Amino acid sequence: MSPKIAVIVGPTGGIGSAVMKAVKASGSYDQVVGLGRQSNPPLDLVDEMTIKASADHLKSLAGEVRLVFDASGALTLDGSRPEKSLREIDPAHLARSYAVNTIGPALLMKHFLPLFPREGRCVFATLSARVGSIGDNRLGGWYAYRAAKAGLNQIVRTAAIELSRRNPEAIAVALHPGTVRTSLTEKFTKTGLEVQEPDVAARRLLQVVEGLSSAETGCFFDHLGKPIAW
Repeated sequence: MSPKIAVIVGPTGGIGSAVMKAVKASGSYDQVVGLGRQSNPPLDLVDEMTIKASADHLKSLAGEVRLVFDASGALTLDGSRPEKSLREIDPAHLARSYAVNTIGPALLMKHFLPLFPREGRCVFATLSARVGSIGDNRLGGWYAYRAAKAGLNQIVRTAAIELSRRNPEAIAVALHPGTVRTSLTEKFTKTGLEVQEPDVAARRLLQVVEGLSSAETGCFFDHLGKPIAW
C-alpha cells in the first residue's frame, strides 16, 4: 500500500496550525505537508504559478495524496472592515476578497484534485463560512465576504461533481469552522456566541472529515457535522 500524504494549505494561521498539529497527531497519514507563503516551495493563493509548483512538488513525493485541507481565507483585507451597508461597497476590496476567498481555493482545486488517486477514499476540504450561505442570510451586511464564500461554495459543489466522475470514492466539501479565537476574530465576537479555541475547532473539523461518506461530497457542513443550507 502506498504511503498516505495529507496536505494542509495555510499551516501557520490560527486554524491551519491547529489542523496541521491535529492531523499529525491522528497518525492516519505517513506524511503531512504544510504549504503556505513561508513553505518550500512557497504557495501564494493569488499566484497560480506557485500553486502549480506546489502541485508539482507533491507529485515528486513518494506516496498518494489522500487529504487536502484548505485552511486559507480572510475576513478582513488591507485593513478593511466588513461592510455594514451598500454604500460601503468598494470594488477593489470586493475583488480582493474574491481573489483570496474564491479564486485562490478554486485554483487549489484545479491543480490539487488531479493529484488524487483514481481509487480509494480521498478528501478535499476547504474552509467556507456560514455567512456564505444564501439561505441562512438573515442579517445582511458583510457583502464582499458573504459573496466570496458563496462563490467558493458553488465551486466546491461543481468540482465535486467532476471529481466523482474520476473517482467515485473521492469527496470535496465546504466546512464552516465556527468562530475560532484568533487575533482576527476578536473584534467580531458577540455575547452568547460560542468561541472555540483553535485546537478544539481543529479536532471537530477533522472528526467531520473522517466521518464523511462519498454520498456527502459537494455538501456544506458546520464543525459539528450538521448540514448548512446553500
